[in-house]
Amino acid sequence: MEWILAVLLAALLAWGVVTFNRLVRLRNQVNEAWAGIDVQLQRRHELVPNLAATVKGYVQHESGALERVTRLRAQDIMPMSRREREESGLSRSIGRLFALAEDYPDLKASEGFQQLHDSLVEIEEHLQYARRYYNGSVRDNNNTVESFPSMLIARLFGFGTAAFFEIELASQRAAPAVELGGD
Repeated sequence: MEWILAVLLAALLAWGVVTFNRLVRLRNQVNEAWAGIDVQLQRRHELVPNLAATVKGYVQHESGALERVTRLRAQDIMPMSRREREESGLSRSIGRLFALAEDYPDLKASEGFQQLHDSLVEIEEHLQYARRYYNGSVRDNNNTVESFPSMLIARLFGFGTAAFFEIELASQRAAPAVELGGD
């Protein structure tokens, strides 16, 4: 009888260790995925001052919105919900700028503007992939943290759920008919 109890206790302990290690791995995966998003957001923000300077003479009110978001970026730590709003606002401003470029042939033809456009499109694609990876990691983490019986270990050791990150991308906001290339 004692050996059965010892085997059950060992099995319970082994399950607890495996579950704890899985929770640690998932938390670290969420942190790593967020770092990937942050890298892409930083790359995008590094282009914003150049974009603002390029369009300043053409569309003053839009460049002001871009400069405001650039200043906010200096506040490195902000709640996820505010970060989503600010990044989505930046995406809308960038999307409007690219759509408005149609009204300014000199701007649209500018090599600097075209390079900025191409760089931002590339960054937005990377950002979309990073966001998908992050949200998948959050989903896996949250499922494990909230599911029984792993939730017992999660609560015991203070593991929690993570927030999803959803922002609008400028490439999704731009009018589909706008083409800033060749012809």
